[in-house]
Amino acid sequence: MDFAIARRRMVEQQIVARGVTDVRVIEAMKNIPRHLFVEVGLQAHAYSDSSLPIGAKQTISQPYMVAAMSAALELQGHERILEVGTGSGYQTALLAKLAKRVYSVERIAILAGRARKVLDQLQLSNVNIKIADGTIGWKDQAPFDGILVAAGSPEIPLSYLEQLDVGGKLVLPVGDRDQQILVRVIRQQDGSFKKEQLMGCRFVPLIGEQGWEDEGNG
Repeated sequence: MDFAIARRRMVEQQIVARGVTDVRVIEAMKNIPRHLFVEVGLQAHAYSDSSLPIGAKQTISQPYMVAAMSAALELQGHERILEVGTGSGYQTALLAKLAKRVYSVERIAILAGRARKVLDQLQLSNVNIKIADGTIGWKDQAPFDGILVAAGSPEIPLSYLEQLDVGGKLVLPVGDRDQQILVRVIRQQDGSFKKEQLMGCRFVPLIGEQGWEDEGNG
């Protein structure tokens, strides 16, 4: 399989055709080998319009959703970003291309380890990964210019609002365990928060102190 052709087709048909216009996001997705972030047996499907299992009952998100969430942060390249849910590391790699520094939190050690190996292989050295409860953020590295949460939360965790810098953007799915709305929250100069609903989505549950209770999924 020619992964370069598949990747270019993915960007044209799944990203650009659906209205993502952020040039930096589009260029980064043209260059990140998504197939390296899935198991060898699934690599033929790496550029398909779908999420894929990555083990531990977790998934690598649909390419369009990865692009849309990243574009919603409106990154210029100087930002410090908190990512909650390292997962496969694919979204992490995209953020690493778009921002100055990425602080990524993953609660499942085996996934964090695999992601670290691929990120190192791609020489993306501006990523810190921590194995911890992502719902409480990464307090000693706050405040962040952007926070991206790759799991569905029943509500917006207070920790994220507290760790978001003025002018910073928080993007996360909010809803029940099966269906969520992708929400963007922007911290205003006066300390208030502007909330926007972007689109419907489906993510695995955000497990932790300020999220859902663990039902044994990993």
